[in-house]
Amino acid sequence: MRTCEEPRPPNGQSPIALAAGQSEYGFAEKVVEGMFIVVNSITIKIHSKAFHASFELWQLQGYSVNPNWQQSDLRLTRITDPQRGEVLTFKELTWQTLRIEADATDNGDQDPVTTPLRLITNQGRIQISLKRRTKDCNVVASKLMFLLDDLLWVLTDSQLKAMMKYAESLSEAMEKSAQQRKSLAPESVQVTPPAPSAQQSWAQPFGASPSPSSIGQYFDKHDMKESSYHLLISRLDLHLCDDSHAREAGALKHGMLGGAIQLTFRRMAFDYYPFHRAGDACKHWVRYSEAMETRGQWARKLVSEFQSKIEKL
Repeated sequence: MRTCEEPRPPNGQSPIALAAGQSEYGFAEKVVEGMFIVVNSITIKIHSKAFHASFELWQLQGYSVNPNWQQSDLRLTRITDPQRGEVLTFKELTWQTLRIEADATDNGDQDPVTTPLRLITNQGRIQISLKRRTKDCNVVASKLMFLLDDLLWVLTDSQLKAMMKYAESLSEAMEKSAQQRKSLAPESVQVTPPAPSAQQSWAQPFGASPSPSSIGQYFDKHDMKESSYHLLISRLDLHLCDDSHAREAGALKHGMLGGAIQLTFRRMAFDYYPFHRAGDACKHWVRYSEAMETRGQWARKLVSEFQSKIEKL
């Protein structure tokens, strides 16, 4: 993979649907979604102007799950609401070992003495939720949860500086990509019921004939109101070591050693909602609390003041 200075246009319709000669969510999509994938090892290399990185995964597995993140009948791994014209699907990826390594490129603007950044983790998993329109298979919203168990990370001061420079070099490309997504995001989701088709009955479990109202309630229970990305680490032991003295000539001979800091985090979580508009409700957020309601009132007040100023201009 290589980073783009300018974001590429959207992919458009699903290639699976186009190859099958269909334009809506149908049999071909269900067959591909039902596949159980096992990969012994996979390597992903990323190249940028300032650095190059690699991701190595061992014993990767990908499969469909139900809304409770359990493997079950494939017909229970999707929720189709004909009235909304939308379908929810749930996936899970697991692995045994993940290795991440990043280093500065020869022609980049990085400090030539920076140390390569390395991180090795044990088993982890990614939970993916997708909401798509049935008429064209386009993704309306998504939810990505990156779950890690105990993680030990030793960072020197030079590695920490290098990591900050790598993030800075990617910030411009990420900002352009975010602006493109926001410009293409609909102002409001207008749902039009699709034409009745036989494929809609696939979403129902054996021996069940729920009413449209019950389908809507079940859909609302697991619906993604907006796209979001989440990172949850059960325990993180972070060691920050000062190696600046060790790089100086003769430092070790004179016994000059740097200091170190150990930080331990339990149940550390990061939540990112890239499309959330100022003043909108936050009750559907993963870790919603009453304190957010105070923030919401403050945000709505600022938005109304801004709108009144714009109307005067």
